[in-house]
Amino acid sequence: MADEKTQVVVTEKYGSIESWKYQLNDGILKRERDGGDGGTTGISIIGVFKSVFLPQGYPESVSGDYLQYQFWDTLQAFSSSLSGTLATQASLKGVGVGNQEATVAAATITWLLRDGTGMLGRILFAWLKGHKLDSEAKKWRLVADVLNDIAMFMEILAPNFPTCFTIIVCSAGILKAIVGVAGGATRAALTVHQARRDNMADISAKDGSQETLVNLAGLLVSLMLIPLVTDNSPLTLVLFFLFTILHLFANFKAVRSVVMETLNEARLSIVLQQYLKDGRVLSPLEANHKESVFLEFTRTVPIRLGVRLRELVSTSEDLHMALKNNHESYLIGVKHGCVCVCLGPAASVCDEIRAVCQAVCLHTVLHPVSPLEGALQQLSTSHRNNDWELVYESHKLMDHIFPPFFKGLERAGWQTSRTLLDWDEWRVEWKTKRS
Repeated sequence: MADEKTQVVVTEKYGSIESWKYQLNDGILKRERDGGDGGTTGISIIGVFKSVFLPQGYPESVSGDYLQYQFWDTLQAFSSSLSGTLATQASLKGVGVGNQEATVAAATITWLLRDGTGMLGRILFAWLKGHKLDSEAKKWRLVADVLNDIAMFMEILAPNFPTCFTIIVCSAGILKAIVGVAGGATRAALTVHQARRDNMADISAKDGSQETLVNLAGLLVSLMLIPLVTDNSPLTLVLFFLFTILHLFANFKAVRSVVMETLNEARLSIVLQQYLKDGRVLSPLEANHKESVFLEFTRTVPIRLGVRLRELVSTSEDLHMALKNNHESYLIGVKHGCVCVCLGPAASVCDEIRAVCQAVCLHTVLHPVSPLEGALQQLSTSHRNNDWELVYESHKLMDHIFPPFFKGLERAGWQTSRTLLDWDEWRVEWKTKRS
């Protein structure tokens, strides 16, 4: 009889944090926590902390790697804050703080020169490498923090070389400017990855709150460190190296924890190589764990995407060979040991992925780092004559393997509606002769 009198008429929940039910009992509507002991409970400290420092709707509103990344990112920010305190103290000492012989004008000029060279470095770096920061966000994120530690080390050493102090701090200023561009841009790229409800602004705002809290904690610890390291260069260096080791380790773990579902050249190459080996398409988690987070400053045989036609063909015979057996929205070939791809104006994302897959196959056959197997081994036999024959056979290979591979990407959870492939802006339109 009690069940007949009491019945749940409405349930509600706030994300996955809390759930409530409304029960109708003898005409009275009663609200109680689902699974609880009834009644309205007070707001917990943990709940307040989550609402202040985590995006609304957490964890459903963010990517699965959000919490792990933010943990390591918070740890690296804390260690960087302490290292920054040591570097700032050294810089102030170098410009003459505490030295009666130093002049305000000299200190001001040094500071202005440092800021000016940093501004120029910021503009130059954004011009040269800005387009790489999306496709290689994890690598440049790690590079930025390494450069930041180098810059702070230079600032700590600068007071010991008074004749070269201005040059050293200006060089450090350039590195810090690069850090500002690379760090900010890659953080924005990671925010796009973390946002699951188009809530980039909320995630960015809460990241700023987390960073502010960490910097506040770093400030309190720094107040205790300053009396210990003042006029004590050996202790300053020891503490700096300890903080730097912690900073770099935390950064490595942070970028390692990121699992991006969007394909860049490195991840696509890893997935394709595995597919050609055993027919299995790796999941984003598996491919990201295999992806290197260290930037490669040298590359023997690059793959160039979105090049001008003259970088691919130089004669009518070359153009004829580029079009041979090619019914796709791109042209591909090998020029001076470089795999070049010309993209057509009507090329879709699927065409872009196919073009890069074909370029990766050609690159692997031309310069194998391990014995070739399966389809790639068969493809390599066509390289005995010339590069164009290799390209011709690679079209046949892609016709055979790409359709099932692309479907496998979708089933494995990869985003196939957009990519992070590093295409240049050149687009080539050609006419195919018909018999």
